[in-house]
Amino acid sequence: MSATVIPSLCRAMTTTETRTQPATDSVTGRPPLLFVHGAWAGAYVWHDHFIPWFTERGWECHAIDLRHHGDRGGPKTLRRTRIKDYVDDLAAAVADLPRLPVIIGHSMGALVTQRYLEWRWALPGAVLLAPVPLGGVWRATGRFTRRHPLKFLHANVTFDLGKAMNTAAVVRSMLMGHDADDAAVNAMVTRSRGESFLAYLDMMFVTRARPQLVQTPVRVIIGDHDRLFSVKEATRHAGAYGTEPIVLTGLAHHLPGSPRWEQVANATLKAIEDLL
Repeated sequence: MSATVIPSLCRAMTTTETRTQPATDSVTGRPPLLFVHGAWAGAYVWHDHFIPWFTERGWECHAIDLRHHGDRGGPKTLRRTRIKDYVDDLAAAVADLPRLPVIIGHSMGALVTQRYLEWRWALPGAVLLAPVPLGGVWRATGRFTRRHPLKFLHANVTFDLGKAMNTAAVVRSMLMGHDADDAAVNAMVTRSRGESFLAYLDMMFVTRARPQLVQTPVRVIIGDHDRLFSVKEATRHAGAYGTEPIVLTGLAHHLPGSPRWEQVANATLKAIEDLL
């Protein structure tokens, strides 16, 4: 089944369709941008701010719903979905595009991006926003558990990672930061369809980014108020690609939905221009 690719300024499409929507007055020769969301999210996180912003600046933009996220269904169930399944979704989305894209992946989506890049020739570039660290989510799990032990226990007992991020208090604390407005936090809680516990276990025990296998040039962006992943981890990650991270002061983990999302968009644009 083909992945869902949602072009900018278009309605969401069925999971078997892929269409290209170039930006108005797009700059000839630029590669398209393909955005990959993180856990508990969907393509909508990019459509809220990033895709309109980049489209206005002449970029052709696309965002993928990984299976069982956003408006997309898929084979098996979310409970049985693995990171490798998300990698297959991304591969199908890239194959549907008329030209090779720059991929922008957030958090889990950044890991999916890197695993995809391991087994293909170089793309024009990739930008990783708050990527899952090279060592996996062990430290992130500890950070979450110290702040919200009952939520973590509930998720483990029910084998349902959605139970870990189903309240505004937890989303604000771990993902969006205390300066996020109530409407944005509540919207994330309402729109979330949960996350695969098996994908979480993959990120704990099995699936790691392997920069030594990636031929695509990569840049890393992190907020210094991220409560899941640290600047130190992002620095190590960027160093594996021969670069330094772009550190955004005062920003939390959910960079696409940050109250200062335009600062993130500008940093992402700078990274893309550096890659090209």
